[in-house]
Amino acid sequence: MARLPRLSLPGYPQHIIQRGNNRQAITTSAADCQTLLALIEEIARKFSVAIHAYVLMGNHFHLLATPETAEALPQMMQAIGRRYVRYFNDSHGRSGTLWEGRYRSTVIQPERHLLACMAYMDLNPVRHGLAAQARDYPWSSHAHYAGLRVDRLVTPHPLFWSLGNTPFAREAAYAEMVHEGVTADQQLALTQSTLSGWALGDAVFVADLQTRTSRRISRAQAGRPPGKTASEK
Repeated sequence: MARLPRLSLPGYPQHIIQRGNNRQAITTSAADCQTLLALIEEIARKFSVAIHAYVLMGNHFHLLATPETAEALPQMMQAIGRRYVRYFNDSHGRSGTLWEGRYRSTVIQPERHLLACMAYMDLNPVRHGLAAQARDYPWSSHAHYAGLRVDRLVTPHPLFWSLGNTPFAREAAYAEMVHEGVTADQQLALTQSTLSGWALGDAVFVADLQTRTSRRISRAQAGRPPGKTASEK
């Protein structure tokens, strides 16, 4: 089956996953994490991509981002990938590939999935036993939204501002949302849509999105199209 082209529509938030080759580590120290985050910040600004949320895991990372142009996200990810591999190989005395092929990404409907995607990302270290609570993990954007630190990398999506009329109210509401967690269905939908490249949203959102691109954005229904009945032949 031919590989689908990128679905990178300007102005729409996208969930992105980049994995290490054969699930190998992409960060092994605080210095690695700091370097990767600094590169993401620098290059995202260069290509006009707003980073709404992130989490660095040992062998992969997630981003939630909105590009200003159709080319911005692929250009950003290519530049991050090349520069970080050069740094990582030089720092660790290695050579060769670091990434598991292409990054995975998809467009998500913000009203239905953006805040859930942020919570899903914040809770990834908890699910993997790397932290007892999201607030305990240093390599995600959770601390910024919970009011624990200011993170220059992060550009909040407008939906975050709807959580409250004051910074304290927004931070408290967001922290409570993360504490409540995401459902298994939400987690599965966010993961599968990103790995497959199909847009994530309700039928109206997906139909509207399809009018903006020639690339198919949702999985075709299983089975062959219905044939004609005897009376129709």
